Formats: sequence, C-alpha cells, structure tokens
Amino acid sequence: MVLTIAAAIFVFGLLVLVHELGHFITAKMTGMRVDEFAIGFGPKLVSVQRGETRYSIRAIPLGGFNDIAGMDPEQNDAGSRGYCAKPVGSRMIVILAGSFMNFVLPVILFFGIFFFAGINTPSTEPVLGTVLAGKPAAEAGLESGDRVLTVNGQPVATWSDFVNGVKDEGGEPVALTVERQGEQLAVTVTPSYDNSAKRAMVGVMGTVNTRYPGFVESVSLAFHQTGAIIYAMIAALCKILMELSGAELAGPIGVAQMAGEVAQMGFVPLLNFAAFLSLNLGIINLFPIPALDGGHFLTLCVEAVRGKPLSPKALQYTQSVGIILLILLMVLATKNDLVRVFMGG
Repeated sequence: MVLTIAAAIFVFGLLVLVHELGHFITAKMTGMRVDEFAIGFGPKLVSVQRGETRYSIRAIPLGGFNDIAGMDPEQNDAGSRGYCAKPVGSRMIVILAGSFMNFVLPVILFFGIFFFAGINTPSTEPVLGTVLAGKPAAEAGLESGDRVLTVNGQPVATWSDFVNGVKDEGGEPVALTVERQGEQLAVTVTPSYDNSAKRAMVGVMGTVNTRYPGFVESVSLAFHQTGAIIYAMIAALCKILMELSGAELAGPIGVAQMAGEVAQMGFVPLLNFAAFLSLNLGIINLFPIPALDGGHFLTLCVEAVRGKPLSPKALQYTQSVGIILLILLMVLATKNDLVRVFMGG
C-alpha cells in the first residue's frame, strides 16, 4: 500500500508539474501576471512567495493550476498583463504549452532510460528475472535466478516452453523443477487468471540482455518510441470512439493501482509508465472539450476568426457542458476502477 501511494504521488506529481510548468513558463514569457503556481488541490501544505508569484504544494496530489490574472475578463486587475488583454496568438501558446510539455517529458525520460539503463531484449533462457511480490510464484518460494528445468515433468528448454506450460494449465497447480545454485528443487505453484492478459500467470518475468546505445542513438530511439506510442494511443482512442466503449477507461484509482504494480518491477519501469501516462494526458488534454486545454484552444480559434471573443454567456454555457462531460467520464472511469479492484473485472 505504501509503495502504491508513493508511486502514485510520484507519477501524478511529475506529470502535473511538467504540464503546469508549460503554462507557467509561456505565461511569464508572454508578459502575463501569474499570481500562483500550485501543485495539487485543497489546503496548502507548503507556500512560498517569490516576487509576484506564490508557489504552493497542496494536500490533494491529483492536479495543479496556474492562477493567471485576467482569465476572467470581468475580474482582470492586471491591466495589459492580464490573460484576456493579450493577443490571441499569445493565449494560444499558453494554452497549448501544457500538452506540449507532456509530449516533451516522455522524450526526455526515454532518452534517460536508453542512455543510462540501456535497451533490454528478452532472453530466451528459462531463467526467472523479476518475481513479483504477492503473486503465486513468490508465494510458492520461487526466486530471481531460478532456472526452470521441467513443467509437470515436461523438459523446458526456452522461456516460451515455460510460459506455454503454465498458460496451458488454466489455473491448475503446476509442478516445477528448478535449479538454484546448483541444487534441484521441486516447487508447486498455482497460476492465477489475469484478466488483462486473458490467461493464467504466476507473476514472473524473464531475464533480459542489455545493450547501451550512445548519445545520438538514444535521442533517436527516444523520439521513435514517443512517436510509436502516440500513434498506438490515437488508434486505440479512435477504436474506443468508434465502438462507443469505455470499458478500458481508468481513473485515478486505477492509475494509482497500476503505478504501484509497476513500481514493484523497479524505478525504470515506473519511468516508462510515467512517460506513457504523460503522452496519454497530453493527447486527452487536446480534446476539443470546453473544460480541457483543447476546448480553450478551440474557443480562441473561434475568436481569431470572429475578430472578437465569445460572449461571457456563451463561454459559461460551453464550460458547463465541458464540465458535465468530464464528470460523466470520471464517473465511468471510477466505476471501471472499482470493478477492477474489488471484483477483478
């Protein structure tokens, strides 16, 4: 539980910090007055005043905000430094900067992973790498470094032989013979059915072979990895929209649970997860829903075409619609989270 909470705070905090930093930097660059830069919501835990801006960390680490003067034209007390008084182009830059930073972060994370941790390719040897705590393999006493010799008496020569032997048992007890430090041990493990993988699993990962690319190759690989994930995410989102299915949606509870599970595998997998989630946040924030950055950008595009902003009443109406849509999505995502956590669905 402690690891899950710590991992969730780290991931949410990093993503929110980077996103809000994009808004903050571009607001300052375009001459806007930023009254507060906050990570989290609710009561202030830490608060420091530096110049005209207050920097704070708040109690609920599920978001953040920039209090930019003049976001509401009727309450602009910053004159020409208010958001509403700046040219449309400047406001567009500020609005898009958050999502832009969410696309930049994964490139940086992937570069660091490739350059410092290397590229891991799965080994074909039937040797256990990571043994996940609390899973059937760990409960049966299996350890990292164990070499699987047989599954239910059948010899195992490759990692695929071991995986297929466990998968084909359909959750029934499996008799393994493993070699540990020159000794052969008999171990019985009962696989559990994994709903996401749609097969029986025991909670182990194989060993990997590591290669360390140079600086230039790491940069190239980071951009390639980021682009590939963006393409896959857009394809998945299109599929969800076409099928009108929200079964794969996850809310804060589901993301926190996944962060905890990934954190058990190590810090590098957690950074990979953070990069993946950052891209997800960047893409979703560009949706043309009024309460999101994409919705704000859309209203700015309308203003640029009309030559004047939308009326306060129209803005209020669109914002209300956007908030209702987001609440409905959050309710659906939370329902999915609760089903996964408490019912294994």
